Amino acid sequence: MSFVLLAAAATYHFRPFGMSAMNAAVFGAGLGLGGVLLEMRLRHSSLKRLIGAVVGAIAGTLCAYLMALVLSGTNIEPKSLSFLQVILVVVLAYLGMVIGASKGDLLNLQALGGLFGAERTHRRNYKILDTSVIIDGRIADIAEAGFLDGLLVIPQFVLRELQLVADSSDSLKRNRGRRGLDILHRIQKIPHLQTHIVEEDFPFLRDVDQKLIELAKRYEGKIVTNDFNLNKVAQLQGIEVLNINELANALKPVVLPGEAMRVFILKEGKEHNQGVAYLDDGTMVVVDNARRLISRTIDITVTSVLQTTAGKMIFGRYEEPRGERPPERDRGQERERAPAPNHHPSREAAPDAQPSRNRAAAANEPESSD
Repeated sequence: MSFVLLAAAATYHFRPFGMSAMNAAVFGAGLGLGGVLLEMRLRHSSLKRLIGAVVGAIAGTLCAYLMALVLSGTNIEPKSLSFLQVILVVVLAYLGMVIGASKGDLLNLQALGGLFGAERTHRRNYKILDTSVIIDGRIADIAEAGFLDGLLVIPQFVLRELQLVADSSDSLKRNRGRRGLDILHRIQKIPHLQTHIVEEDFPFLRDVDQKLIELAKRYEGKIVTNDFNLNKVAQLQGIEVLNINELANALKPVVLPGEAMRVFILKEGKEHNQGVAYLDDGTMVVVDNARRLISRTIDITVTSVLQTTAGKMIFGRYEEPRGERPPERDRGQERERAPAPNHHPSREAAPDAQPSRNRAAAANEPESSD
């Protein structure tokens, strides 16, 4: 406001182009407001684009000056010549500035070192949060542990998406949206971490993922997400991505075949005589010879480790210690192997003894399948 008022007062005092006092003041206020808007626009531009724009504008002005010298040697009337010279300066300077800004990303400022290298490092410290990683909640634990530095950027369109989810009629979506808002409040209260809510939006893009990619390009920052599709699309466009799921997989304990583990058998496995257990991080452990040990904590030996797209799986075997009771056999087989309760070998050896009792026992026995 001070800058706008100062510009209005200056033009009111000098009254350029023969303007009246009121028109000059309005013209000065308009110039001051345009300067403020330009400053707000340039504030978030990278140093490479600013340098490219300045170099392009200087090159355009030089081209306009050379063309004006050529035109001054013609028979064009003075008023038309002055008009053409001004138009050439404005148009060529503008074209040079736009082209230089668009090609400024090709500059390698890090090779110059000093101030330019520091500016590049500062830009790389921006970390832009995705909606999915906010709702997930693990980002708050990572930030509290001190593994995130720089400035966390929370776009306004992400907040709007969270609000829409929190206001949903579906109770599950509503709880997820409210959880995301609580996670943001928790992140803002972390003392060693800086958060910033940006108002920049891209109205010509309807997809939130594309808006995040464009915002990451503008800030030269990294996207923090756990969305697999956003991760792949951003990497294809040269955007660095911090995937929370990849971090969780990297932090899972490393086990090698032959190592001993202590697990809790939770349920039966798909194969015969298998039990299934889970580690604290959710890793599935498939244990052979553990089907009868459900709801027990046992020591196993790791046989192999399998890495799949869904995560890591560990295979192990339970070795029965010596002296432990062997697994229960099928009762039907034991009945077949056990002798009958009224069976006496001595009586078979003497079939002539007590024939009446033998006939009575034979009458009570069921007929065989033979």
